[in-house]
Amino acid sequence: MAKFNTNQIRNVAFLGHGGSGKTSLAEAMLYMTKATDRLGTPTDGNTVLDYDPEEIKRGFSISLATAPVVYKNTKINVLDAPGFLDFSGEVFQAVRVADAAIIVIDARSGVQVGAELAWDYATDAGIPKIFFINKFDDPEAHFTKLFDELREKFGHTVCPLFLPMRVGGNIEGFLNLIDMKTFVYDKTGHHTAGEIPADFADVAADYKNMLLESLAETSDELMEKFFAEEEITRDEAVEALHTGIINGSIVPVICGSSTKLWSIEELLDIIVDSFPRHTSKKNEKITVGGETKDLPIEGTNDVNLFVFKTIADQFGKQTFFKVMTGELNNTMTLRNVQTGASEKMAHIYTVCGKKQVEVDSLACGDIGMIPKLTNTGTNDTLTSGSGDAEISKIQFPEGFYSRAITPKSKGDEDKISTGVNRLLEEDKTLKFKNDPETNQLVVTGMGDMQLSILSARLESRSKVSVDLTEPKIAYREAIKKKGVQVQGKHKKQSGGHGQYGDVRITFGPGPEGTEGLTFTESVVGGAVPKGYFPAVEKGLQEAMQKGILAGFPMVNLSADLYDGSYHDVDSSEMAFKLAANLAYKAAMPIANPVILEPVGTLKVYVPADMLGDAMGDLNKRRGRVLGMSAMEGKKGYQVLEAEVPFSEMTDYTIALRAMTQGKGSYTLYFVRYEEVPAMNAQKIIEQAKRDAEEEK
Repeated sequence: MAKFNTNQIRNVAFLGHGGSGKTSLAEAMLYMTKATDRLGTPTDGNTVLDYDPEEIKRGFSISLATAPVVYKNTKINVLDAPGFLDFSGEVFQAVRVADAAIIVIDARSGVQVGAELAWDYATDAGIPKIFFINKFDDPEAHFTKLFDELREKFGHTVCPLFLPMRVGGNIEGFLNLIDMKTFVYDKTGHHTAGEIPADFADVAADYKNMLLESLAETSDELMEKFFAEEEITRDEAVEALHTGIINGSIVPVICGSSTKLWSIEELLDIIVDSFPRHTSKKNEKITVGGETKDLPIEGTNDVNLFVFKTIADQFGKQTFFKVMTGELNNTMTLRNVQTGASEKMAHIYTVCGKKQVEVDSLACGDIGMIPKLTNTGTNDTLTSGSGDAEISKIQFPEGFYSRAITPKSKGDEDKISTGVNRLLEEDKTLKFKNDPETNQLVVTGMGDMQLSILSARLESRSKVSVDLTEPKIAYREAIKKKGVQVQGKHKKQSGGHGQYGDVRITFGPGPEGTEGLTFTESVVGGAVPKGYFPAVEKGLQEAMQKGILAGFPMVNLSADLYDGSYHDVDSSEMAFKLAANLAYKAAMPIANPVILEPVGTLKVYVPADMLGDAMGDLNKRRGRVLGMSAMEGKKGYQVLEAEVPFSEMTDYTIALRAMTQGKGSYTLYFVRYEEVPAMNAQKIIEQAKRDAEEEK
């Protein structure tokens, strides 16, 4: 591949709902520019960009994939992001290093939640965007309805550029509103321009007026011309389009079909002519000593790379980066700002799907990959400079969908941990822990599809088959009754020295806000020598590991050792530990024991018209609604705050998506333990007994 300078590079994220045709659009670009000799489709499993075995098997994108498309002496780095909600972490990676976004819409399905989220992600990232309405070869695709929906949701910055000419059930061509010509495509994706037929003259005029109104917004001079009904020339329109896309005041709409190669060349022209270069934004955000500053992109000799993606599969580790400043070459050794490690840049690659092409250097703004970097991961900064500036990191979304992960073959727990930790390097939205309270390995992510793919990758990459099940809840036990006085006496004679320990203890709930045991002594007269006090306390702490109702840990317990007795010869620390244990077992059943459950603070973000459904659902989950308010920065959305038991929330990710068509999201964080209602407690006790029987 030829060498490209910064001005010849465009980094473009392909965003949109799952199934809208993002990967097919990338394939069409590769095919049109002769980078491939066949037009692959995800359903056939033969695309350049969906090369992972799971992607081929399932027929949709799972991971962010890159592909350089060379057109008119310009290198377009395509960043093809998945559309399904479970893989939104990959989308965040794409928009972090892209300089513009193409939001792909399925002409049959209209504006789905993935397109709305794509708009938000691109807007938050501050990058310009355009809409490509795909699949216009479908007889059910209707432009007017779709365009009105786009304007209704995203405002009047949305403007028409290419629209279809439908005659009966067929598309006869497209109206190019800049040139006021018709474009009719052949099988190679090249067009023949023609005059607009009389039947479409009025439609073309109406939409041209909408386009000119949007273009006029880019300058006072054009606005005056528009209102004076003076002609805006083609050159003025092209320049206004270019300006409007870059500053975000215009979001053009292009119609086409990636499988028929309709409008692909025109889309490539817009990317080359009107999408910004990396240097357009002048500065990169950096963090120095916890303070955010601007790093000028030009005018520095230091090379700074930002790592936006890592692949850590059975073939080794691949580190994907963007050159933020300077020019990278393969003679350099860069320092990882986060770890301090030195990394040699001996082998630099550009990547097209899974195909790697080695290069000697990459210009500022370009995207590449380096294999086998052992001390560098996603979100790291590599620099040739001496400072400690970290390039602004990707703020990954947090998942709350958890499943316990167990091996199908006993003894494979270590394989699970090794395999999952490797996958954690790739996917920063995954979390993994060994829960000491439930003795389960628990993986948490964005949803069931993501965890299903994690399971499949563990089998293919780490050769371990696993089951994913609902995780156990870390219940606890406590007592409510105060002043429960009991005796615990351990006496055993078996020849030689015997064992003797005798304690009298008052049990009750601990002081508010305490977690474990509050131990005191009020023994008088040396009935129990002070030397045995620690043994009594330790015996109680060990006993508290198992509650009396269902075997969950006992918490918030106070115990006062007020009396007892000892034997000069037979008493020992062990005997007093056992005596304390007996006292605990005697007291707990008569101290009004209860089961406690973890309760979290829930914030649900939903469209206002779906608030009632969300509240009704929370009531079924024993949630207590605390209040609601308008969501900041998202018009038409409400924030519903509640407190809800974790045991009722294990399927909430899936339920909320179904309830809100994928538009709702939430956060759930632990706040405290609360007593379980009697009816629920009985079910928990019965389940604990069944579990104990199975373990025997």
